Amino acid sequence: MEIIKYYGSDTEKKEFINHDNEPLIATIAHDGSHAVVSLLDEGCEHHLLLAKALDRHDIDKYFKIIFDDEGADWTFVCPPDYKGITNKEKRIAQFYNNGINVITDFLHEIGYEVPINIPKRYQRHFNYMTNADL
Repeated sequence: MEIIKYYGSDTEKKEFINHDNEPLIATIAHDGSHAVVSLLDEGCEHHLLLAKALDRHDIDKYFKIIFDDEGADWTFVCPPDYKGITNKEKRIAQFYNNGINVITDFLHEIGYEVPINIPKRYQRHFNYMTNADL
């Protein structure tokens, strides 16, 4: 996986990976080919980080997390056209399984062994998946 570090206004371009108490933001391509990571204060929002770092606007093709040395919060919103899967339950289940794998790989690659959390405000899709008869 190619890791693209976005430094934003930090003209010194000091290293920020693995700094304690500094939240980071990342967008990770669904296919696991690349990710963009930044200090949260520099990246601000996932779609802004993607636009600033890669001049891309296809945010629905990325997993989105905010993380630190204690855990990663996953913005769990499954795109309606994810992988072309029309069955909603199966689409969300596949999104979840792929996301866990790709996000875990990304975190391990940059030296983070932290749990992945789905914040309550994003559990709607997750709960839909767990209540479905798959």
